Amino acid sequence: MAAIRLPLWRCCFRPILRDVIPGQARTAAVQHARSSARNFTSTRTLPTVASQTTSTREQLPEDENAFTRLAPASPSYFTGSADFFDNWLALQELYRKYQTLPVLTAEETARVKWKTLNQYRGIVGTEVKAARYKKILTLLNRLHRIEPALLPEDVKAILEMYKREMDPNVGKPKEKHIDKYGRALATGRRKTSTARVWLVEGDGEALINGKPLAQAFSRIVDRESVIWPLHVTDRVGKYNIWGLVSGGGTTGQAEALTLGVARALMIHEPLLKPALRRAGVVTRDPRAVERKKPGHLKARKMPTWVKR
Repeated sequence: MAAIRLPLWRCCFRPILRDVIPGQARTAAVQHARSSARNFTSTRTLPTVASQTTSTREQLPEDENAFTRLAPASPSYFTGSADFFDNWLALQELYRKYQTLPVLTAEETARVKWKTLNQYRGIVGTEVKAARYKKILTLLNRLHRIEPALLPEDVKAILEMYKREMDPNVGKPKEKHIDKYGRALATGRRKTSTARVWLVEGDGEALINGKPLAQAFSRIVDRESVIWPLHVTDRVGKYNIWGLVSGGGTTGQAEALTLGVARALMIHEPLLKPALRRAGVVTRDPRAVERKKPGHLKARKMPTWVKR
């Protein structure tokens, strides 16, 4: 038989008869229990022990054969993660309440950093799965996109609760400058290759490990990859490149130099960053060869299965 979930006001204080009371006494006890349950109002904050004892005595019926059961104030008490579900339901209620307000696009919305999963676990005091916390972040991002001029006060308050407290000096990258010789130093990596690049104003010469670009890389594709940041910004004949690269193969070394040249160019001219980002030379490429596993022929290839 399926269990029927009663409303909270009917589950807070319900006298339970220990013995069967015949006749009018039983009817009077049941009516008294129902009236006591309707008069009880639950709050979100748990009362103290003294208040619980006082309220329990006040709600007890006169019959000695009945006793009172105290129900939890939160409907999420028996879920195992009451604090998480309370927070999630509160955010859903705010979303349903203000979902008709105008919102900004993703590009127009100001960037914000929410509390990490470990920080949230420390607040609620229970183990919360990452998939569940992602639901909270989804609602927070949706509420954060509401037009700032129309943002309600209750939404502002709950967003401030979830914002991460950041020190402006922590995690801030060090500013790089041009040295007294007019050189900008930057580092680039790709696969297992590492390149250090010095960029200085000149006539477009390039020396890689003390060799001209044509001798350092025999393939035309690799040569074009090294000077690609200068090519997309029309700075080919305005800077000289001097680089030291080690590790990996020719392709990895060429792409490591590409990242190094792009970073050094942004030190000289920071306004070129949008153009370099559109060209795809600002972000470090994290891809690498997947390692071979025991029992496999390669990284994922398995030997042919033979029945006998």
